Amino acid sequence: MEEQNLPAQRGGALAGMRVIELSQIMAGPTCGMMLADLGADVIKVEKLDGGDDARQYRDPEVNGVSMPFLMLNRNKRAIALDLKHPDGKAVLLRMLRDADVITENFRKGTMEKLGLGYEDLRRENPGLIYCSVSGYGSTGPYADKGGFDLIAQGFSGLMAITGEPGGPPLRTGNSVADINAGLLAAFGVLAAYQHKQRTGEGQRVETSLLEASLQQLYWHAAIYFGSGVSPGPSGSAHVLTAPYQAFPTATSWIIIGGANEKNWTRIAQVLGQPQWIDDPRYQRNADRMRNRDELTVAISAILRERPADAWLAEFDRAGVPAGPVHSIGEALSHPQTLAREMVVAQQHPQAGEIRTVGMPVKFSATPAHYHRAAPRLGEDTRAILEEYGYDGAQIQALLDKGVVREVAEVG
Repeated sequence: MEEQNLPAQRGGALAGMRVIELSQIMAGPTCGMMLADLGADVIKVEKLDGGDDARQYRDPEVNGVSMPFLMLNRNKRAIALDLKHPDGKAVLLRMLRDADVITENFRKGTMEKLGLGYEDLRRENPGLIYCSVSGYGSTGPYADKGGFDLIAQGFSGLMAITGEPGGPPLRTGNSVADINAGLLAAFGVLAAYQHKQRTGEGQRVETSLLEASLQQLYWHAAIYFGSGVSPGPSGSAHVLTAPYQAFPTATSWIIIGGANEKNWTRIAQVLGQPQWIDDPRYQRNADRMRNRDELTVAISAILRERPADAWLAEFDRAGVPAGPVHSIGEALSHPQTLAREMVVAQQHPQAGEIRTVGMPVKFSATPAHYHRAAPRLGEDTRAILEEYGYDGAQIQALLDKGVVREVAEVG
């Protein structure tokens, strides 16, 4: 592809990186969005029969557009392409010859059957970074199994430590395996890109929902490796320190973080119980952990006497880490959230004005940019084909054969 055919360069730390995204739903698109927010040109390649499956997550939808899809696919361009057709595969291969990164989350062997496996593509582009996200990874007895966030949470032990003691296994409230896998994939791509910048050499990068879940177990794994005991659920309480959990007040729940002895001393003083500081039941963290249930009851009884705002003000004055338990709406509309630019407003041609969650990493010299909302299916098909040297007649032939589609054809 000639340099003059490239789209206008965006700002950002990753300006000049080109990513071909074949992944869908959550983990891979999270990776792609992070890269796109930082300036990478991310081209989303979608299947013709509906595109990314997340487009079908219609609850909620805004003017007929899936809000979950809009959340994870901003700053990307989109081409709708039939990879099973020889001409569709040829289009993708042309795109990949000078790409920096490809991301995919197909079941093991799928890309190889299409002639698009890592070994196939590295012959065409030795500098290609081939990023795969799977359920269990490409090796081991479960390598051929598909995976989903919920299954990974159960397999990894996350569900065994979530919820209240004695209760049923619970998944975390968010899709932690999917989201963390996307972050780990982006982390891997960036490390591989740095290697490529030095050597010109690409490589395969992979992570899985299993590994993304297991990585969440640092403290719990420390307990198991150190004691041989598998920890169970502890509600909102911490497995290593106390008091460090949610407590009820007269009006709502609050969080108190007594993660060290200095904070514990301040907590006891705010609660009007200075004698607790030298009480042998609570004097040190190990004592408080052994007597956590008793301590929780005692603290809760005092906190229920006053409203949450009054307690939080007192804890703030004393320098105790504490905070409210927000609803999602309260968290997303809080002045601190807005001050950190964690809510991004964008204009979508069909949905109208939408809001998404912003980039969680801030840069002084190369900040994230939000230059476009998530694309409609096939929105950039023609422009992308033109960039890769297809003329009008060739594009029309691909459209006529059903190899590609434009946005006007899919609504």
